[in-house]
Amino acid sequence: MKYIYKALCIVSLLLSTASFSAIGPYSVVLIHGFQPDQLQSRPDRDQVAVDGSDYWQNYWLQHADARIDWPAHERIEGKIASDYLWPALKRLSEQETCLSGCLLVTHSTGDLVARYLLDNQENWLTNAGLEPLNIVGTFDFAGAGGGVELANIAVNVTEGGGWLNHAMKKAVSLWMGQLPSKGNIGVLNDLKVANARQLAMWPDNRVPRIRFVGNGSDFLGATSPFIPGSDDGVVAAHSACGAADADAFDSCSTAIEFDGQLDYVHKGVRRFMPSHYPLLMGDKYSHLTIFNPWHKGKVTATDPELMLGDQSRIAVETVDEDGWFGKKYRFVRDSDRDTLSELVHALPQ
Repeated sequence: MKYIYKALCIVSLLLSTASFSAIGPYSVVLIHGFQPDQLQSRPDRDQVAVDGSDYWQNYWLQHADARIDWPAHERIEGKIASDYLWPALKRLSEQETCLSGCLLVTHSTGDLVARYLLDNQENWLTNAGLEPLNIVGTFDFAGAGGGVELANIAVNVTEGGGWLNHAMKKAVSLWMGQLPSKGNIGVLNDLKVANARQLAMWPDNRVPRIRFVGNGSDFLGATSPFIPGSDDGVVAAHSACGAADADAFDSCSTAIEFDGQLDYVHKGVRRFMPSHYPLLMGDKYSHLTIFNPWHKGKVTATDPELMLGDQSRIAVETVDEDGWFGKKYRFVRDSDRDTLSELVHALPQ
């Protein structure tokens, strides 16, 4: 497929130089995901920064040059943009953090926040007489840019939807740690599938969005009945893969399954949002484990030609199971030992 070839070229370009900074020669800027506790606590700016640091502390914080923190009790096009994104962009521009290029690393809702940022940062900074950021790409873990079905249910809970049964409410409380209440919805409105897919849906920028997708669950599968297709316990494959359509997809590819088995996948994604390229899939990685330093089994790649040179850790090998006529699997080298985040961070080494 054309998108695979383009993705390989993009990743090769991003990672083809020696490691001078966190990833290749580029500064790393972190954008965290949804933090449900903030809906009730409604933190001030200082606490938002503390929460943002804590979010990444297990692995990525030590490898980052900057963060863009935002509060879950606000809306993306409202105070998140004006009070958090804009000051962060202004600071990054004034400090020339991205002069040699920045790579955004996002998790979950951070993917949606990043899409809005990418679509607006050039105009905002130019209009302020500042240099736009040179953002060369994003690494999106469990991206929620296509929306979250559980957010639809959560908002209905606050509206007193009578059709919601106990199991659906339990799924929301497992995800959020609580049931939301009226007046404390915030970014959940943006995460509703229809709303998320309308937010900067067809951006003018062509920044490559490299995707890393899981298929495990932090909730013993209790949330999966309310999420279409494969999911990571919170985000459906259609969203995490970057699919152009919200559908019940079973893989980011039509040629390989989440567990690495080489096979035709009838419900694999065929059309993607602009510049969205799924690269790695981990069958046992869940929404929370995919960006943390916790090993959850082998990882597969979306294309058999994924050989990016000696400097790259993303090299694949095909394994025959049960002899020549048995099932064939494709795995990323060293993924039996290294976590998905470690593989991604070690790409240029």
